[in-house]
Amino acid sequence: MRVKLLLAALSIVTMASQAYADINVGVSLSATGPAASLGIPEKNTFALMPTTIAGQKINYIILDDASDTTKAVTNTKKLISEDKVDAIIGSTITPNSLAMIDVVAEAETPMIAMAASARIIEPMDAKRRWVFKTPQNDAQMAIAITQHMSKAGVKSVAFIGFSDAYGEGWWNEFSKMAEARKIKIVANERYNRADTSVTGQVLKLISANPDAVLIAGSGTPAALPQKSLKERGYKGAIYQTHGVANNDFLRVGGKDVEGTWLPAGPVLVAGQLPDANPLKKAALEYVKKYEAAHGAGSVSTFGAHAWDAGLLLAHAVPAALKKGKPGTKEFRVALRDALETTKELAGAHGMFNMSPSDHLGFDQRAYVMVQIKDGKWKLQQ
Repeated sequence: MRVKLLLAALSIVTMASQAYADINVGVSLSATGPAASLGIPEKNTFALMPTTIAGQKINYIILDDASDTTKAVTNTKKLISEDKVDAIIGSTITPNSLAMIDVVAEAETPMIAMAASARIIEPMDAKRRWVFKTPQNDAQMAIAITQHMSKAGVKSVAFIGFSDAYGEGWWNEFSKMAEARKIKIVANERYNRADTSVTGQVLKLISANPDAVLIAGSGTPAALPQKSLKERGYKGAIYQTHGVANNDFLRVGGKDVEGTWLPAGPVLVAGQLPDANPLKKAALEYVKKYEAAHGAGSVSTFGAHAWDAGLLLAHAVPAALKKGKPGTKEFRVALRDALETTKELAGAHGMFNMSPSDHLGFDQRAYVMVQIKDGKWKLQQ
């Protein structure tokens, strides 16, 4: 009888430990360095996420990659080999996220990137099958920008972007879309995220006399070319990418970014969305939680990329738990499979409809056109 009772007790303890085994999620983000204005709201957002999913405790192990590619790779290796994480979220920026792909693919650990370039998930291959992302693709936003330019009568445009994978990705997508819409690109310049002057590049842009300029940068470094353009009297239209959609960009840009056009995720203007918009409820939920913790007007689209990563995990974990235990390869594979089958999940930025060939799954509902007016984001309908 004692043996039976002991075995029963051990069985109960075992089941309890299985029911509450921790799920560990590793996060590498850019809380310092040139991309800090993007990474800080992402870091803040993880504190708002649920501590349990489907009855399982979830731990977010957060490391700063300092906007550095090498550090992002080091973080990813540590999270996988030492912390034995079940999934990776990160990084904040495209170069770092691209560099992390080889590591997560080799370890067969699903990764959800918070960076924009379509190259993170395209073309789909054996490595990228482990990678998903939450921001709108640069390709998708390039369509929105060229569509707006065409309607506004823009015939010629100059381009200046980061001299890294983000800028190059934007150049590749924007140049294709501009050609399709018969918008002539008259200049193509680059600069580094940490540069303090772009005088030479801007003089070349202005000398080309374009109707508009597209600045393919992100965070506060994207304000530098625009301020330089204004200082030298440029009067044409200026477009930015969704990489600038936070209040730090407004603060640094000041009056020089007034009138700027950009495509953005719905969360940036959540309160201005029509009630019929299917994403308004999800976007406002995030805004409410973030501003309750950090103050009115503090919300950032970049934090919402982290929030959407959390939503994707919350959606996928219950299905994965049916096929494996946290901490095992079976669970990681099941989690990857569950992420890939996500359908009609309303996030703060868009409606997720994943497939084996599309690890973002956004459609036209994932963006709106916004203009900066009186120092604020204004939805343009």
